[in-house]
Amino acid sequence: MTEHPVLGQVALGYSPMIDRHRAITALRLTVFPIRPEVQPDAGDLLAALVAVWPEDAGRISLNIVSETLLDGMMRAELPLNLMLEVPAFMASDLACSEALASLHHHGNTLLIKGRPLAPLPRDVLPCFAYSIIDLADERRDGMPPPGGVSRNIPHVQAGVRTMAEMTEAFGRGAIAVLGWPLDDAAPKRTATGRAGQPELGAIVELINRVDRAEPIDRLEAVMKNDPTMAFKLMRYINSPAFGLSVEVTSFRHAIMLIGYQRLKRWLALLLAAGSRDSNSKPVIYAAVRRGLVMEELGRDSGCDEDKRSELFICGVFSLLDRLMQQPFEDLLKSIPTSDAVRAALVHDNGPLMPFLTLVQAVESASIYDIRAAAEALLMAVPAVNRAVLRALVAARQLD
Repeated sequence: MTEHPVLGQVALGYSPMIDRHRAITALRLTVFPIRPEVQPDAGDLLAALVAVWPEDAGRISLNIVSETLLDGMMRAELPLNLMLEVPAFMASDLACSEALASLHHHGNTLLIKGRPLAPLPRDVLPCFAYSIIDLADERRDGMPPPGGVSRNIPHVQAGVRTMAEMTEAFGRGAIAVLGWPLDDAAPKRTATGRAGQPELGAIVELINRVDRAEPIDRLEAVMKNDPTMAFKLMRYINSPAFGLSVEVTSFRHAIMLIGYQRLKRWLALLLAAGSRDSNSKPVIYAAVRRGLVMEELGRDSGCDEDKRSELFICGVFSLLDRLMQQPFEDLLKSIPTSDAVRAALVHDNGPLMPFLTLVQAVESASIYDIRAAAEALLMAVPAVNRAVLRALVAARQLD
């Protein structure tokens, strides 16, 4: 990845845009200047983003937390896959009207963020495809608007933190939501302690057999009983994110090329992505990116391959309790993990926990939490940004 100096001047956070079908339709990238006295150049930021996120890579919604930087971005020539969020006070500013009209004419998607205190200029209102309303400012109740009030712009609900909030937002007419619906109460222990997703049992069995380094014939026997699992695993291994120079044509071929340890990592990914509940799509999206971001943070922290593998599995498994509706105390009885992974997921401590804390800070798009978590790992924010962007590229290749 090309080094862009602007990555040393900003902090990055990311979250999904989720539609009514629970599909991820865009990545929201939040950009904060690290120091108010140093204003990053909009052209440099655009170059850095385009380098890792070309037009055919899907949509990004840019949430830039700097009036100066956002003003510069509004006056740049943006690729069509970069959507731009504009605060209502800037949308109402006549000095911005020409830039907004130019972007709209070019075909860029604009989103107005928040409620305008005064009517927008007549030539500006049609420029916005969507409005973003934070959950804390939501006044809709699912009923038609009162007389004399017109709601012509579809709205996106921001600040969603739970599955219930996501469902309620769609019930009020939101076309999409922004946020991580991950804050529901953790599942409680059951009398049986069994996993709540029985269809994933074959993957758990295979992870255990790989952990015991059983002969390939025994591993193949499990795969033959679940053709769907075999197909998904081969798809992952042949994805660009895996980095193999040859196409893997069989399970035996895969093991010969990558070995048991790397195979276990990708079985962990397959387990996290195995839920059939549509509400789980945002959780799976988060789990995959957590694993890849933690692995890349480990790379920039000088971790060896074994620890990077632990970081990957820790990130992917960090939401497994939500996906399988079982607490970690029960889940990790049947799924082999290292002591370090267990310490982070069950006890919130151990050598991997600072990495998990940092990726959670990036997800929350809190510059203060990102700084504090990065300092705890003795990492500079530019290194965190590079790791995040590399991981998001790799995750995109898996989607």
